[in-house]
Amino acid sequence: MQTQTQALKLNPFQERLLAVPEAFDVFLGGGRGGGKSYGIAYLALRHAEQYGQKARILYLRKTYKGLADFELVTRELFGEIYGASASYNATEHVWRLPNGAYAELGQLESYADYQKYQGRSFTLIIVDEAQQYSSPSLLDMIRSNLRGPATVPVRFIVAANPGGVGHQWLAQRYVFKSAPWVPFLEAKSKRNFVYCPSTFAGNNLIDREQYKDQLQASCPDDPELLRAWVDGDWTVARGAYFSSCLEESRNAVEPWESVPEGWGTYLAHDFGSAAPSVTFLCAKSPGGEVAGRWYARDSIVLVDEFATAMPSDWSKGLGWTAQQTAEGIVDFAKRWNVRPSGVADDAIFANVGSSAGSIAEEMGRAGVHFERARKADRITGWQTMRRMLSNAGMVDVPGLYVSRRCEGFWATVPYLARDIKRVEDVDTTGPDHWADACRYGLLRQQWAASLNVRFAM
Repeated sequence: MQTQTQALKLNPFQERLLAVPEAFDVFLGGGRGGGKSYGIAYLALRHAEQYGQKARILYLRKTYKGLADFELVTRELFGEIYGASASYNATEHVWRLPNGAYAELGQLESYADYQKYQGRSFTLIIVDEAQQYSSPSLLDMIRSNLRGPATVPVRFIVAANPGGVGHQWLAQRYVFKSAPWVPFLEAKSKRNFVYCPSTFAGNNLIDREQYKDQLQASCPDDPELLRAWVDGDWTVARGAYFSSCLEESRNAVEPWESVPEGWGTYLAHDFGSAAPSVTFLCAKSPGGEVAGRWYARDSIVLVDEFATAMPSDWSKGLGWTAQQTAEGIVDFAKRWNVRPSGVADDAIFANVGSSAGSIAEEMGRAGVHFERARKADRITGWQTMRRMLSNAGMVDVPGLYVSRRCEGFWATVPYLARDIKRVEDVDTTGPDHWADACRYGLLRQQWAASLNVRFAM
């Protein structure tokens, strides 16, 4: 096979994908036209060649109709490599390769469909167009079929485009955990994954201008979906409040190990008990470059977050008291070597008749000191947040940047809906605690800036 595969044409994305060590599972999560289908086929072909009759490959789509395109890809690729020595049973959707490797093209739409695979073993499982699954439960279930001989490394591959019904869980699980092409531990499977994005702009094996025209023609009235397909941007959420100003490529920051010298720091907090408490470490730029990225003066970076949210539900808190939350914030501040002080929502300063005083007073006794965020004008805060998100990447105006370490932010803020009765506001029925904490931090900056101007006068 080695001499034959040298003749195969790979685009840069596919070459990089094949270079990812087999020990890592992969998430192919780019836009349309980047070459994911052939990339998957090349991975399956290599697995079959390496492990021969021990290789048992399962490729899955939600419907049998969806298998047709990949079936054509495998007919072309396997035909080029093996010719007539590879056989395909179109009724069973099964390839049998001359070295004994087995590859099945299957369908998985419901729990009833899973019965076809129960008790069977596969060494490589590929789930394509995973954005068609509204939740990961079926895919987590099929993963239990991933097992093989000790000499064969098993692997799970997920491929998806942004914009489908499964957009949010895919983004939360695979996209905002790490930078592209950098391994990270995926909590559910306890396996190391690599996020491998692609776009049609990097696919030098197609007519890119023609393909772009086709994408534009397919969604002329949906610019957000077009951006998802063209740029492979997972911050896109059609109809969401921040959809027009929040982009992964501009606003996401790779995790920092420490706050750069000369940057100011403070905390921004939204309190909750039944709902989550959220605390951001905010860093204010003096104007300068960090890790190759320029941050205009007064830009804000959300460096890290401390949140008391249920692991399985971003809208539910852990029920912590003010004392417990304050202790967690103190530990959080110590990890970053910053003072446990900043701004918080006005509600925690109200004394509701408790002998312990207000929540702010309780937290103060535990070592956390907050000032009022002056959050009365929600719309002003949201507009400030939208403007600074849009300004990210500009060299002369301050922008808002968010570390990929801020998991709750990326799991909630891009998908917050507008209030249908007050479209300038965020729908408060959603998990808006991370957005609120961010808003308080930005309003704090506006308030501080106005004081500086007044004192200068």
